[in-house]
Amino acid sequence: MIEIRNIHKSFGTLEVLRGIDLDIHKGEVVSIVGPSGAGKTTLLQIMGTLDRPDEGTVCIGGTNVLELKRAALAHFRGEHIGFVFQFHQLLPEFTAIENITIPALIAGRHGRETTQRAKELLDFMGLADRANHKPAQLSGGEKQRVAVARALMNQPDVVLADEPSGSLDSHNKAELHQLFFDLRDKMGQTFVIVTHDEELAQLTDRTIHLADGRIEGFTQKAHTDLSTTNE
Repeated sequence: MIEIRNIHKSFGTLEVLRGIDLDIHKGEVVSIVGPSGAGKTTLLQIMGTLDRPDEGTVCIGGTNVLELKRAALAHFRGEHIGFVFQFHQLLPEFTAIENITIPALIAGRHGRETTQRAKELLDFMGLADRANHKPAQLSGGEKQRVAVARALMNQPDVVLADEPSGSLDSHNKAELHQLFFDLRDKMGQTFVIVTHDEELAQLTDRTIHLADGRIEGFTQKAHTDLSTTNE
């Protein structure tokens, strides 16, 4: 699903990523862990086409995204990649259902099917009765579930999450962590999650350990069989 080869990235004289090679398989829930400054978020941003490496290749679903022109890259990102951030980044003037539909509107899709898709996602998130509430009227956990629904609006192949439970209490963390696996099982998305949360990392199919811009190793659940999902 995602193939990363020889990724290097520097900011000025600081080399943040030093030759990353990584494969993410279809249907995996993968966590990326490591100390602050290890390059986790930079790697996620490059994976999500929000930043470009100084060297290397990034292929998603067989497409070398670094070869795409700006408009084509933006279209690809909108169709194939969803994002969840630590702080939900919902637009405060819009309701929950309006926030969820934004990716579809950006992609030029309007009308009844878009609204119906948003309602189905809200229902799956257990928020059907909060559709017309604005972010200020939602709890922290509810806001983050709306953000996850927004990431899923265009039915992306990959969902990238940067510290998605970092601002939540323990109860809402547990619910959000379970949600990722429920979504993978029901909708088939691949999840790549940058996290400092050890409990979440232990739940994922595979954990990638990053330090000083390099991959130090992997931790994989014994029952995870990647042979059937290697695409």
